[in-house]
Amino acid sequence: MLLSILGSSIALAQQKDYPIQPLSFTKVKLNDTFWLPRIETNRTVTIPASFARCENTGRIKNFEMAAARSGKFCTKFPFDDTDIYKTIEGASYTMAIHPDPQLDAYVDSLITKVKNAQEVDGYIYTARTIDPQHPHPWSGPERWVQENNMSHELYNSGHLFEAAAAHYQATGKKNFLDIALANANLLVQTFGPGKRGVAPGHEIVEMGLVRLYRITGRQDYLTLAKFFIDERGKRKYDKTSTDVFKNGSYFQDDEPVTSQDEAEGHAVRAMYLYSGMADVAALTGDSAYLSAIDKIWNNMVSRKMYVQGGIGAIPGGERFGANYDLPNATAYNETCAAIGNVFCNQRMFSLHGDAKYIDVLEKVLYNGLISGVGLDGKSFFYTNALQVTHDFTHPALEAERSGWFECSCCPTNLARFLPSLPGYIYAQKEQDMYVNLYISGSAELEIAGKPVAVTQQNNYPWSGLLNFVINPAGEQQFTIRFRIPGWAENVAIPSDLYSFAKSAPARVTLKVNGKVTEYVIEKGYAVLNRAWKTGDKVELNLPMEVHKVLADRNVKDDIGKAALQRGPLVYCAEWKDNSATISTLSLPLSASFTPQFATDLLQGVTVLKGKDFTAIPYYAWANRGKGEMKVWFPITKQVTKAVSKGAAKAMSKVETK
Repeated sequence: MLLSILGSSIALAQQKDYPIQPLSFTKVKLNDTFWLPRIETNRTVTIPASFARCENTGRIKNFEMAAARSGKFCTKFPFDDTDIYKTIEGASYTMAIHPDPQLDAYVDSLITKVKNAQEVDGYIYTARTIDPQHPHPWSGPERWVQENNMSHELYNSGHLFEAAAAHYQATGKKNFLDIALANANLLVQTFGPGKRGVAPGHEIVEMGLVRLYRITGRQDYLTLAKFFIDERGKRKYDKTSTDVFKNGSYFQDDEPVTSQDEAEGHAVRAMYLYSGMADVAALTGDSAYLSAIDKIWNNMVSRKMYVQGGIGAIPGGERFGANYDLPNATAYNETCAAIGNVFCNQRMFSLHGDAKYIDVLEKVLYNGLISGVGLDGKSFFYTNALQVTHDFTHPALEAERSGWFECSCCPTNLARFLPSLPGYIYAQKEQDMYVNLYISGSAELEIAGKPVAVTQQNNYPWSGLLNFVINPAGEQQFTIRFRIPGWAENVAIPSDLYSFAKSAPARVTLKVNGKVTEYVIEKGYAVLNRAWKTGDKVELNLPMEVHKVLADRNVKDDIGKAALQRGPLVYCAEWKDNSATISTLSLPLSASFTPQFATDLLQGVTVLKGKDFTAIPYYAWANRGKGEMKVWFPITKQVTKAVSKGAAKAMSKVETK
């Protein structure tokens, strides 16, 4: 039985849950030319390459040595176990759509190795089990004693739970799930009131426990997830220290979660924490959690996000900086943080039903997330830069893609995320259907117990002309909510952090069966409530103007600069397309650009052709060799007339060149 990633439990119906549920990725079949090839490349290239690298780097050997209780841990990090878990997760999602007996058998062989490495009481952590007398230096001499810091024991468990849940839901087999449940039961026995208490050093175990709760209905898994979250803010740190490690903010452990109101610390850990908080809030009705993550989300989107959706600006600690601390030359923007951002915004939407969360999700998805994997499916960015110049020498950042990393969390995270993408397109609340992402394909759902099929036909993100065919089994009254992206209504991001220099005419049109139809907007959705009939056709036309984006004047690095955006895509200039040195390129605000689709370029992209330079979608950079690139361009002429919200404030510090 196949379930939604955030779907209902096999064991029992939950009394509380997200009010809006995403439609399972198994109910959606893609036929588009943008995402389907990427998912197929992930299946045929990324996942096999990931498994091969787990083999040849010793990650699988670690499990074999742990099973033998002999040898020496042979990779660098105690969380290297998770690369196997994440790749199995991606393979499981893939097999749910594309059955593959050979892959299935290989995954089962890996699961056997994992099982053999598990200790009798359920503990599984090769960095200790191989040689308990000489564990990894980060691990501490005994179990859990360094968990609040860098041992990653519970982080490993979290990814184990996520992968095992995916494998069970995709295949129906319990071999991996049983391993995860044995480990989860050990955690329940070990942690909790009157037992051991700890704030996990790297969050995700909270999300993983919720996955197991949904499958089994075991309340103690959900209770433990909440316990781990509530343990934050109890450890003694030097709150006066400016060192993020010493004051606890790096771990999101400086204050109780309900007292936190800013996105802080290690960006990946943060996004996993906020996602776990949303899960627990949905399932328990904890209003204090909801209040906290609402404030944190607002802070992140209005103060701490790059124009292409990247988060975690600061290389030292892979972390959020202070408000408006968004430097371009050293922008870190870890790929894993982008994936975590998608997880978090999906959950925020499921809580609130507001399109602004999907607007952010879409910005991340089409820009700062897929930039992390090359078009070949086997080269990656750990960090996602905003500019690269010939003197680009920051040691933590990358100007060209790599096939693998010693810390290879990002490639394996991409491998597990991409096959699940169809599960982000549609959602449902009772008799309301939400259309969140515009990706060609078909979907099957039930409304009031009756089957409804939906087909999308579009050329998104290159074109804003979107067509839908609605096929209920018979005439049926229900509501469809079509997201009107913020960018189509002159809103660059749901805050004042970025704004368009000039408002384009609002030309969003919606037709039903060929006739222009009036609609109301609720929380960013065009709402159509009607008696739908088989074959009803909806046409939504979103204007795709080329926008020049300005940053809030508090973002010091972007004063006097503009970026380019068309539809959901942020653009950059790269060395390959321009005769001038990229670092010298500038942008008059009066400059016009002509969109041109280049079939043979970067697997087919719409480029922006201007008088002085050519821009390509940001996600596609660094696929043609190493060279200069940038997203923000100096403005060469003072402009006094700006009509979009927030633009006047941003323009007040534009410098005349």
